[in-house]
Amino acid sequence: MRVGLMILTEEPWRRNVGRWQTAEALGFDAAWTYDHLHWRGLRGQPWYASVPVLAAAAAVTSRITIGLMVASPNFRHPVTLAKETVTLDDISGGRFVLGVGAGSPDAGDAAVLGEPPLSPAARADRFEEFVALTDRLLRSPTTTHAGRFYTVDDAVMVPGCVRRPRAPLAVAASGPRGMAVAARYADAWVTMGPTDWSRSYRPEECLAVVADQTARLHRCCAEAGRDAGEVARVFVSTGWAGDPLASPKACLELAERYAAVGITDLVLHWPRPDGVYAGDPAVLEGIAAEVLPRIHQL
Repeated sequence: MRVGLMILTEEPWRRNVGRWQTAEALGFDAAWTYDHLHWRGLRGQPWYASVPVLAAAAAVTSRITIGLMVASPNFRHPVTLAKETVTLDDISGGRFVLGVGAGSPDAGDAAVLGEPPLSPAARADRFEEFVALTDRLLRSPTTTHAGRFYTVDDAVMVPGCVRRPRAPLAVAASGPRGMAVAARYADAWVTMGPTDWSRSYRPEECLAVVADQTARLHRCCAEAGRDAGEVARVFVSTGWAGDPLASPKACLELAERYAAVGITDLVLHWPRPDGVYAGDPAVLEGIAAEVLPRIHQL
């Protein structure tokens, strides 16, 4: 199992840069950031754009995977997103992973561009076209497309990605149609477990949801004629899963539980001073020194 860190863009770069470099120095496998204009309960508080932060992080690291978690059609367009992906992949030397998702209607920035809300079926249609078009743009020097949601006229993506045929796609999905998209296009599938944010879940309930989701991913891959083993399975840990930042032992135990249900990549949040995901950043040193090698063997 690989272990990554989610580093929020709430701090100015002069203070945030050390987190990305520390993540690499401690031996973590990946460092991600969320792609929002603001993040849920932190609305009105400092929050910086993800793509410039990732470019800066790529320039000051050399080994760790750099990832966007996750771009959505709420305010992203496939053409500009693909060009940014090519550029981030170049700056990082082929270490960038593009995460994509359907765009939650309650994300907080879902209606920022003034578009009317879509029905669940229309959101699924838009997401399928969004992912298929992004995949095509990243694979092709030039792309022309006329669809229900997007029109593209001779979009040029030269020189393309460092990794061929394109930078990896990590598809966040939980419903049947999203899972089918992941089975067709994803190099990695992403889940946070339960999708009903109106209630809370016990750790065992969260684990059961993820176990069910991984089983559905396997079925979708089989229906798509694809080996599910080709798709990495990424779990972004939330409070519902327990607290992996409580101690190195707690982190190891959580990793063991999720590895047992098929998760290959675990993402922890960088400890914040207070509020959601509050904790002491020093625990990351303990995790890296005491249990990270054991987690890598799971």
